[in-house]
Amino acid sequence: MDEQLVETWMIHQRINLYLLDALADDALGAALKANGRTAYGQFAHVHNVRLMWLKAAAPDLLAGLESFDKDSTPSGEQLAAALTTSSQAISALLQRGLESGRVKGFKPHPVAFFGYMIAHESSHRGEIGVALTQAGHRLPDKIAYGLWEWGSR
Repeated sequence: MDEQLVETWMIHQRINLYLLDALADDALGAALKANGRTAYGQFAHVHNVRLMWLKAAAPDLLAGLESFDKDSTPSGEQLAAALTTSSQAISALLQRGLESGRVKGFKPHPVAFFGYMIAHESSHRGEIGVALTQAGHRLPDKIAYGLWEWGSR
């Protein structure tokens, strides 16, 4: 089962990148409200929260990873690269947690940590979708439905 959880994490990551890759640069500036997080900011936040957990639970996995400043506007390529490397580090943290039975600083257990991470990041994908729609950048049906095609991602 441990392998299945880690593979599911990687599918989840590919879904994040699938959404990011579908967005034009002008759409990355979409936000739910005038002073809210843009799509740029949502993806950067996901990356930064991953680093927060790594710092607390496995600082050795932070090597070479850097957070984004709150007001930065990284390119889609920069976001994809950061999300890829932080996802790999979270995958390693999850694997360690499954082997040891705990993720430092998180209760109750590693499977709940896994669920927490996917729930958190998926909520931000939802916010991105709503912000895009409100800003006139509605996702094409192929992409919107593609976010649910976990068997082929």
